[in-house]
Amino acid sequence: MAEAATDDWNANRAARERSNATRKRFTVNNPDKEARAKTLGEIHALGLESNVAELDAIGYTTVKGAIDADQVARARDAIVRVMELKSGMSVDIEAETAEPWNGVSLAHYLLYEDEVFEEIVTASKPLALISYLLGRSCQLSSMTCHFKGRGSDPLMLHSDNGNGIPAPFSMTSQVANVNYALTPYSREAGALAMVPGSHRLCRHPRPDEVHLAGDECNPDAVSMDLDPGDCVVWHGNTWHGSFRRDIPGIRMNLATYFVRQYIVTQEEFGRTVPQEMLDRHANDARFLHLVGQRQPYNYHADGPDWTKFGEVPRGQFD
Repeated sequence: MAEAATDDWNANRAARERSNATRKRFTVNNPDKEARAKTLGEIHALGLESNVAELDAIGYTTVKGAIDADQVARARDAIVRVMELKSGMSVDIEAETAEPWNGVSLAHYLLYEDEVFEEIVTASKPLALISYLLGRSCQLSSMTCHFKGRGSDPLMLHSDNGNGIPAPFSMTSQVANVNYALTPYSREAGALAMVPGSHRLCRHPRPDEVHLAGDECNPDAVSMDLDPGDCVVWHGNTWHGSFRRDIPGIRMNLATYFVRQYIVTQEEFGRTVPQEMLDRHANDARFLHLVGQRQPYNYHADGPDWTKFGEVPRGQFD
């Protein structure tokens, strides 16, 4: 037992020494500055400068054609499979009016349902904007579809900082969202609603500011009219919700929610990620980071992997 404990201690000491060496190297090289240059280079190469300006000015931006028609169709088909299996009922996306599908149903934990979701989580333009908002060490928190039929109440305006981040909020985004349209968005079809500039208020909306229907509807709320494949990316402070759907059929989205590395994710990744998925992305360091493979915390009795502590963020962009 003593020999085994000594071996473990020596192994951990070697890992700590490597971590310290990495830390010294990062101190010299300024990883946050390097990450900022890399992210701004991606934004320039992808032609996203106006999108970044919108994120800073109004708290959200629209990316047209963020995913292609094939990805939209595959994602939509996969979600329909999930919802039909979950409910035991068939659904007509184009013309559904049956009462069980009224309002919003949720499809959670979609990353593992189809390989198309692996493609979407690393879609180049949205991910570059998420890197700008949350740093390159950010993680995927959840991937959910709000499967929205006719009727029911609107989703009231809120901030995604509702997961325990107290007001006043930081102007440095702690969480951020990419909302993909998988079916056409319009106000009558139950579109996403955004409140321009609300990220600068650094607080949750008051009870009198949350409504999206009737005489109490927040007059500053804007309908996001989108085509399938478009997405909206927003700062975590920004107020958003969705309007009531008043026409037959189902409005489908894909809400891809990201958090800074030190925030607990909504859905569990890390140890739960299937090995075959890790194998598919063995050479994709960014994907592995997104699904928690470089997260140093949440360790077991065997203790932490000290080498991962050399990669924790030290600034806004890394």
